[in-house]
Amino acid sequence: MIEQPLDTLRRPLRDLRISVTDRCNFRCVYCMPKEVFGRDHPFLPRTELLTFEELERAARLFARLGVTKIRLTGGEPLLRRDLEKLVAILAPLPGVDLTLTTNGSLLAEKAQRLRQAGLQRVSVSLDAIDDDTFMKMNDVDFPVRRVLEGIDAALAAGLTPLKVNMVVKRGLNEHSLLPMAEHFRGTGVVLRFIEYMDVGATNGWRLDQVVPAVEIIKRIEAVHPLEPLEANYRGEVAHRYRYRDGAGEIGLIASVSQPFCGACTRARLSADGQVFLCLFAAQGFDLRARLRSDVSDDALEAELAGLWRGRTDRYSEIRSAATAGLPRVEMSYIGG
Repeated sequence: MIEQPLDTLRRPLRDLRISVTDRCNFRCVYCMPKEVFGRDHPFLPRTELLTFEELERAARLFARLGVTKIRLTGGEPLLRRDLEKLVAILAPLPGVDLTLTTNGSLLAEKAQRLRQAGLQRVSVSLDAIDDDTFMKMNDVDFPVRRVLEGIDAALAAGLTPLKVNMVVKRGLNEHSLLPMAEHFRGTGVVLRFIEYMDVGATNGWRLDQVVPAVEIIKRIEAVHPLEPLEANYRGEVAHRYRYRDGAGEIGLIASVSQPFCGACTRARLSADGQVFLCLFAAQGFDLRARLRSDVSDDALEAELAGLWRGRTDRYSEIRSAATAGLPRVEMSYIGG
């Protein structure tokens, strides 16, 4: 067991990511490589997924522990049947910002209903603005236009501020940095560049595949001058910059070159009810079994509080040759 610094142990729990499905209609290089997640890959039986009622109870307990932001993820969350009903159940939680991360493929048809159900905003994954690179990154048979239509629909529905997340992998899409920046400049969309990193046992992490945040900033600033912005809140993972000409802002998530374990305020709940305290955790806490037992809310809240206080995960800060081979959960299983 690796001991964690006291200041990290004292970080508050503020952010809960809930994976509502392990299914996705992308097989991207980042979390669902097609050599593993082929067309016939067996996903979870529906009976193993947490029900909407169980998800509401879990979210309510986490809110009692201080969570102020809940993000619905996957897999692809828009593939979950009747997702709008879950949004409507979670939206009334007091003091909670309810958001969703999606690949955008189904967003155009669902954005308005999600907003009406109480969803506040969305983040959309888009790794390139040209079809050829986009399809190579995500192994899909539809064009970028479909994702852009989803973004437009979300903006029209008021799901803002809208963020677009671009994972940057050397040799695949770093040439798309400037085209992506120029496409979203002046639109009100916040484009965030994310360093490529190993996100599960199937991805062999290699530094030569990473385009560091410093390099990304230099490439953008060489054409469009930038200036840094203050964080929106303590523990925000993105470094914020704005265009000096007033055309909006971008963000950098430097998970590899500048790990932020010490400021992490995030827990993750998998679709089948496992609680993970790190994207690279080796094992989770079986919340589903507790939810399906006669454990009271007070007792379960106390268990979750103890789990958070006792966490020791800080994989990105201690990453080395020794940690690279450790078992860890797949990102496709617990979301980003």
